[in-house]
Amino acid sequence: MFIKKHFRLFLLALLWCVAGTAVAQLAPSERKDDDRTLSPYFFVKSDDASVEQLPLQSTQVAARIAGPIADVTVTQTYANRGSKPIEATYVFPASTRAAVHGMKMTIGERVVEAKIEKRETARQQYEQARQEGRSASLLEQQRPNVFQMSLANIMPGDVVKVELRYNELIVPEDGIYAFVYPTVVGPRYSNKPLDQATPDDQWVANPTLRQGVAPTSTLDIQVDLATGVPVRDVACGTHKTSIAFDGPASAHVKLAPEEAQGGNRDFVLRYRLAGDAVQSGLLLYQGQGANYFLLTAQPPRRVVPAAIPGREYVFIVDISGSMHGFPLDTSKALLRDLIGGLRPTDRFNVLLFSGGSAALAEQSLPATPENLRKAIAVIEQQRGGGGTELLPAFKRALSLKTQPGVSRTVVIVTDGYVTVEEEVFDLIRDNLNHTNVFPFGIGSSVNRHLMEGMARVGMGEPFIVTRPEQAAAQAERFRKMIASPVLTGVQVAFNGFDAYDVEPAKVPDLLADRPLVVFGKWRGVPQGRIQVRGQSGQGAYQQVLNVGQHAPSASASALPYLWARHRIALLSDYNSLKKSDQRVEEVTQLGLQHHLLTAYTSFVAVDSAVRNAGGEAAKVQQPLPMPQGVSDLAVGNLQTRMSLGVVASASAPAAPMLAPAPVTAAKITYAADVFFAANSATLSAADKRKLDELLAKIKSIKVEVIIVVGHADPREPAAKAQKLSEQRAAAVRDYLVSQGIEAQRIYIEGKGAKQPVAGCPSTTPAKERAACERDSGAKNRRAEIEVVGN
Repeated sequence: MFIKKHFRLFLLALLWCVAGTAVAQLAPSERKDDDRTLSPYFFVKSDDASVEQLPLQSTQVAARIAGPIADVTVTQTYANRGSKPIEATYVFPASTRAAVHGMKMTIGERVVEAKIEKRETARQQYEQARQEGRSASLLEQQRPNVFQMSLANIMPGDVVKVELRYNELIVPEDGIYAFVYPTVVGPRYSNKPLDQATPDDQWVANPTLRQGVAPTSTLDIQVDLATGVPVRDVACGTHKTSIAFDGPASAHVKLAPEEAQGGNRDFVLRYRLAGDAVQSGLLLYQGQGANYFLLTAQPPRRVVPAAIPGREYVFIVDISGSMHGFPLDTSKALLRDLIGGLRPTDRFNVLLFSGGSAALAEQSLPATPENLRKAIAVIEQQRGGGGTELLPAFKRALSLKTQPGVSRTVVIVTDGYVTVEEEVFDLIRDNLNHTNVFPFGIGSSVNRHLMEGMARVGMGEPFIVTRPEQAAAQAERFRKMIASPVLTGVQVAFNGFDAYDVEPAKVPDLLADRPLVVFGKWRGVPQGRIQVRGQSGQGAYQQVLNVGQHAPSASASALPYLWARHRIALLSDYNSLKKSDQRVEEVTQLGLQHHLLTAYTSFVAVDSAVRNAGGEAAKVQQPLPMPQGVSDLAVGNLQTRMSLGVVASASAPAAPMLAPAPVTAAKITYAADVFFAANSATLSAADKRKLDELLAKIKSIKVEVIIVVGHADPREPAAKAQKLSEQRAAAVRDYLVSQGIEAQRIYIEGKGAKQPVAGCPSTTPAKERAACERDSGAKNRRAEIEVVGN
């Protein structure tokens, strides 16, 4: 069955809302708490005018980008326009690379600098201040890119400003720099019962505005660029901005006034340097406790294909049970694209794994047409099944024989629901100097944290495919990235420069237009040389930097934060596999020593004055805007609740809403596909018999909804494909109605030719292509039917 679970269940939710399904309605107060799950809910403003419902008034962002480092100040302004004291909570996003190192709270003329404390200590100090009636603010990290601000005892008429400071390293891709300021946290899903949720999980149950409703707070962003070399092509494709150049190497970017409600999408500013240069060099900072450096080395310019080092690709493909269906089908399409695009001079291998592993060959094969066809045939035979053990497969891939001077890339294709030991991360990290690793996450609910963790350890980036139609574009993006390895066997040597705690400890191959980035500490006098050595297609390569020519600079004060943030991210990735008390303590100490927000350290600011005797205050959660382009259907977690036999929408007392009553009967689903002739939407006699068989199966159940999705073949006329897909779905609906199914229980949709399930690889021989296209076309001209009942 090709319909994704999330899609199916969202449609079911829609039908409950608009088709008038006869289900009893209960308010949250009338439902048992154990029927509620930790889920977002729609914001409904209370009629109680004495309580301020929307305390966040504005967010102002001031960023200064000097070289590759962004220094950002975020000021959030809160106000209580009601007549009662309130406690406000606000969830907001941040970049996973942000090193948050400062916070202060201003109430009127009183300014309170926040302290960094262990998370539990900070929460205790905040709660004590709240109970004593003192104003306080608490900043906690809920996820590496999700923060929560809590403010206690905001009195009527108060205007409270909370200022955050963070630094971020901006690394270019293809010569393009991007400064990204995330503005909104999208709805998250959780199947955890509300009464089992920990305090750290509570942020998930957050009120959300309806689709299309503008954010209730204003946004202002100003960015100053000071690049040191001429800057060009400064542009913001997400928001309207004004851009003024103060000289060839500096520019001022300001959000346009009409974008004041633009906080429902990320702000992305992109720019290039003159000549497509990449800033490279050495930054030194001399601190009280330690000295830090940042090395950015630009690789040699893109070379002609003949001069690119030899390339070897090993594809490790998950064929376990969780990959059955859409993930494995998409993996096959992805690998057909990747393998089919190899050069004859490349070498490759395919290693399939579930509980065990099997390799196409014991040594990588030349990318000849015959070998490519053999590999694709092996992949096409897979159906998915069994458990998942990545470690043995990865060890086997690393043990395969290779040739010296060749750039080896390992591509791991999985949905991420695999058994991954810490040793996998160790292997990636320890083999960086001769193996590049790129994870490909495929599935409607990819384990992103694992994919991103493997990418960070491997100094690469993850590729995520959540829908079949994304596979080709992601394959092309990946192919472009790895097409030009310009240096392999890269080594960084420190001669006369006492460097230590260097990250990464080993360096992956350098790809065109992606600079080498190395953090570290140093002792003694800044002198000596740093050598970057490697092998290019044209022979040995070396770049030397004279440390004595780069004096320590006070303007590089962000380096301690950036080094510590990189180290914390690495330790956190390991902890995501298996929590270690030793690693938790190291992250905690790094946070305390470097004054950084982490999963185990928080910022807390407490005013000395008691302003609310008794500490009584109304709790208010600032609602989040729905991200632009996201439907109201994103709020809820019907998939999990249906699997539990419970259909109820979680909410909170501050935002009451109706929800379907619990359904205790088990859910039952039936599925079928029917197929159509080219340019036709007429059911054949065979397809009608197939639908009759389906109707016979569902006689014994109470049908809740029937979902019919029509599809067209990409080779059918483009202008007609969408209409054909809709007509095919309608033909199925009409037949079902003629056989006694209520029309209001049937939802139909046409997908055009967007979701083909079959195709012909580019390597298909000419004499076989006609038959291949005929067979694949017959599979694509279809209607998918799914019946949900109990």
